[in-house]
Amino acid sequence: MKRKIVKIHEEKCNGCGLCVNACHEGALELINGKAVLLSDVYCDGLGDCLPQCPVDAIEIIERDAEEFDKELVEKRMAERKNKQEPLPCGCPGHAAKEIKVNTDPAVSKAVKAEMSELTSQLRQWPVQIKLVSPNAPYFDNSHILVAADCTAYAYANIHQEFMKGKVTLIGCPKLDSVDYSEKLTEILKNNNVKSITVLRMEVPCCTGIINAVKTALLNSGKMIPWDFKIVSTDGRIIEN
Repeated sequence: MKRKIVKIHEEKCNGCGLCVNACHEGALELINGKAVLLSDVYCDGLGDCLPQCPVDAIEIIERDAEEFDKELVEKRMAERKNKQEPLPCGCPGHAAKEIKVNTDPAVSKAVKAEMSELTSQLRQWPVQIKLVSPNAPYFDNSHILVAADCTAYAYANIHQEFMKGKVTLIGCPKLDSVDYSEKLTEILKNNNVKSITVLRMEVPCCTGIINAVKTALLNSGKMIPWDFKIVSTDGRIIEN
């Protein structure tokens, strides 16, 4: 039958998950960092998820679809409630979590001794992607670190392990209402950049910072070596 139903534009979705929590029928779910319509039978086509999307990745269209099944929806919602508590605001990055720190006296003493010798490895200012000038002299012949804001707080050794010897650019793809790829493309086109390292958090919405770098590399037309690392919310490097 032809009826109104949700359509998700995967290329626009930043994986924030706000639509998942807004859908009262449980029709949407985050899979591999993208919102997905699980089945036509779960979607009533009313579009409660629509106003929650910050990047206009959702629309209501009319197409041939299976009929909305209220009984299946009630069964699914009951199963989901038994399996897990709903995430605050629908976003995995908002889930409350306590991080346990090693408080062993010997370890603490060693860490304090090491920290006393650390110095900042920041090589330039400003650091926000949206504030830097693409023609700044420090970009020429540089190695660039593009990092999500939260990585500096989650990963203790970010200065020595990632920032050292690099130009550091930071941003939050979820909160900044700008397209990073445009500024990054200008930087790559206007300078001889030797490599790019991307440092992101494990939360789904952080994939946006990797997508921006990929787009910039394609648009620049240059073959520049690049790599990315993922930081967990408890401060570990996760294998890609």
